[in-house]
Amino acid sequence: MKIGYLGPEGTFSQAAVLSAPSAPQFELRPLETIHDTVLAVSRGAVEMAVVPIENSLEGSVNVTLDALVFEAEDVRIVGETVLAVEQCLIAQESLPLDQIEVVISHPQATAQCREYIRANMPEARVMTSSSTAEAVRLVSERIRHRWAAIGTRLAAELYGCVVLATGIEDVSGNQTRFVWLSRDSGQIGVPGTELAPEAAWKTAIVFWGEGTESPGWLVSCLSELAFRGVNLTRIESRPLRAGLGSYMFFADLDGRDSDPQVVDALNGLRGRVNVLRTLGSFPAA
Repeated sequence: MKIGYLGPEGTFSQAAVLSAPSAPQFELRPLETIHDTVLAVSRGAVEMAVVPIENSLEGSVNVTLDALVFEAEDVRIVGETVLAVEQCLIAQESLPLDQIEVVISHPQATAQCREYIRANMPEARVMTSSSTAEAVRLVSERIRHRWAAIGTRLAAELYGCVVLATGIEDVSGNQTRFVWLSRDSGQIGVPGTELAPEAAWKTAIVFWGEGTESPGWLVSCLSELAFRGVNLTRIESRPLRAGLGSYMFFADLDGRDSDPQVVDALNGLRGRVNVLRTLGSFPAA
């Protein structure tokens, strides 16, 4: 099975892929950006892909959400993996932190380590890269430059770099939730994971409508879930790309999209919105 992930080698996305029981049977395809990874599934270049969707410190990964709504309507979330994240400060060779001139990483990683950077490298310039592993690769090529990357131990090993510090995220217990994507409706769950009959399920939806500017519209939408006993575990808004004041709402619900109470709740919600789309129904991690 061809599995796409945010590359290059050494990213947390790759670690999430390798955590699957069927990982030894995968043909791994590293891709340049999260956007590319989602679209690779839509275009059939890979059978499945793994992308980050939410971090416990920095919240949702917006590029993942936007790609699923605007450019990959045929792609569904079929599973999820939650990965503990330990950020490392990595350089080509050992050097004092106060001599580092540039810190580079994916924006989510630098945001997770904002206080550490401010306290230990206040003069360093923060730069962005497409992934944590790409940041380490770039640092490995900067001969005689005082650059450091934020990334994984695996990336440091792969690119021949030195780990200067570990666990530099600002809050302990840092976790990232990754989702498995597929166009195959028959593929459910993380590959190789046994689906127990009593397993908890989650349904991810997105909705929007003209009523967003009306008082109480969102409350009335959510009441369709609450009155039927459907638990809402996550909700957030994103711009609908239709001008200021126009938003879409992403929500995660407890339960399977075929459960009677979830079916009734979504039917009720559908009557209050212009668009309601199920992004996926899958076993919860």
